[in-house]
Amino acid sequence: MITVSKVTTNAMKIVLPLILGGAILYWMYRGFDFRQMQHVLLHDMDWTWMLLSFPFGISAQLFRGWRWRQTLEPMGEKVRNSVAVNSIFLSYAVSLVVPRIGEFARCGVLKRWDKVSFPKALGTVVTERAVDTLLMLVITGLALLIQLPVFSDFFSRTGTRMDIMLGQFTTAGWLVTIVCGIAALICVHLLLRRMTIYKKVKDAACGLWQGVISLRNVRNVPLFIVFTLGIWLSYFLHYYLTFFCFDATSSLGIDCALVTFVVGSIAVIVPTPNGAGPWHFAVKTMLILYGVAENDALYFVLIVHTVQTMLVALLGIYAWLRLSFIERRHQEQADAENK
Repeated sequence: MITVSKVTTNAMKIVLPLILGGAILYWMYRGFDFRQMQHVLLHDMDWTWMLLSFPFGISAQLFRGWRWRQTLEPMGEKVRNSVAVNSIFLSYAVSLVVPRIGEFARCGVLKRWDKVSFPKALGTVVTERAVDTLLMLVITGLALLIQLPVFSDFFSRTGTRMDIMLGQFTTAGWLVTIVCGIAALICVHLLLRRMTIYKKVKDAACGLWQGVISLRNVRNVPLFIVFTLGIWLSYFLHYYLTFFCFDATSSLGIDCALVTFVVGSIAVIVPTPNGAGPWHFAVKTMLILYGVAENDALYFVLIVHTVQTMLVALLGIYAWLRLSFIERRHQEQADAENK
């Protein structure tokens, strides 16, 4: 039975990200001349480069689907390529409505079409995120070394000072925080043991752990690395090629593209639909630091983000239609193939 509180919670998961993203966008574009947008789209923009960027937006998701299938194999889960790839397409599209829900949606697709264990699938998603986070840290480190003065200027303008934020914590403060965190985990553990759903939670946790450790059993590690590098190279080229659509950004160079790509990738951590709002603000601020006029920077982030979001939505629609024509695997067939 669905309670009122559950309905309210689910509604807030949709409404709050929309309000947050909308508030940031309103603040950024208040007083902006949108009438000029039509002229920019029709006369000042080179759509050839935008179209050339589309295959890389698609290939990033293709590589992710193929890599995900590879991480599931060591656990005896056989997934069809078409199901894995289309689950990725669909996951990004549904995340436009509810941020982060796509990770669960793609696991649900695999369970429904190929009878894959949901906890195991979710565990491999955790593995993927860990690998991507590690690679993103490496890319961020390289960007920082290449353009350290620009990053320093960015943090000073946005009022972000990690040293000041962390400096507010005393030694006693850190100890209290750690002790409270440990105590909270113990309380949750004791509470779960007294609940009837403890076994289900424990089984789900075991499935998650199997997914996390599956990486060490990947059969073709070089291919896994190729897929991982392909994902992020595709993301970068999907973004970088849009620089050549506009006169204001076409001459900025690959260093600027790398720095703004990193900052934009960090900004999308904020849970808004496809990073709408935080991504606009972060990339616009960086472009201004590179000498781009504010209006030109606003045109760039608004057009690029909108067009790329539309591509994500179209891929999701395609996946939804394609999956409707893919036959679902029966449990008996799946069990026979896994033996």
